[in-house]
Amino acid sequence: MSLVDSLNWRYAAKRMSGEKISETDLESILEATRLSASSMGLQPYTIMVISNPEVRAKLQAAGYNQPQIVESSHLLLFTVWDGISEAHVDVYIRNIAQSRGVEVEDLKGFSDMINGKIKSLTPHEQQEWAARQVYIALGTALAAAAELRIDATPMEGFSPEKFDEILGLKEKGLKSVVMMAIGYRSSEDTLAGAIKVRRQKEALFSFVD
Repeated sequence: MSLVDSLNWRYAAKRMSGEKISETDLESILEATRLSASSMGLQPYTIMVISNPEVRAKLQAAGYNQPQIVESSHLLLFTVWDGISEAHVDVYIRNIAQSRGVEVEDLKGFSDMINGKIKSLTPHEQQEWAARQVYIALGTALAAAAELRIDATPMEGFSPEKFDEILGLKEKGLKSVVMMAIGYRSSEDTLAGAIKVRRQKEALFSFVD
């Protein structure tokens, strides 16, 4: 199956069966998400992989009681760092140096560029920028799940503040942005098998030749 076929197959499942996905498939989705594009490669976010049923029951109450939160196999919560520091950049630069076999000092220009970009942003602008990186990763995760014929539902309908409180994210320096439920569609979902509806190509794209 091509990626286009997989994307045509997927939809935002409103009900899931509760069936667990395999560890192999979970790792494939997580690895694809890890490899997702990110501005400057910094990836200023942390993704929580939540399977604990008691925790998910608490989250459901803070997520307008949406059934996918507890019916899915796993819940992926995308969170941004509450402030991007020079220490974050230093860890990233050292990772590059180690991975590519170069000296940290050779990356000083790149490090200075990243720090200059971060320092030019207000705390609110930092979080907005980080959230945009999150949505790139979310898109990759959705496509990766579709390739495996695993349902994935992106969800913004929840109270980030309550999620943060339940998961103790403030102490971890994180803030909730968006979540994605992964699992298998339920036969009770009336949208399963419905024709996918998107804007026509002629309306969506404008070509400049």
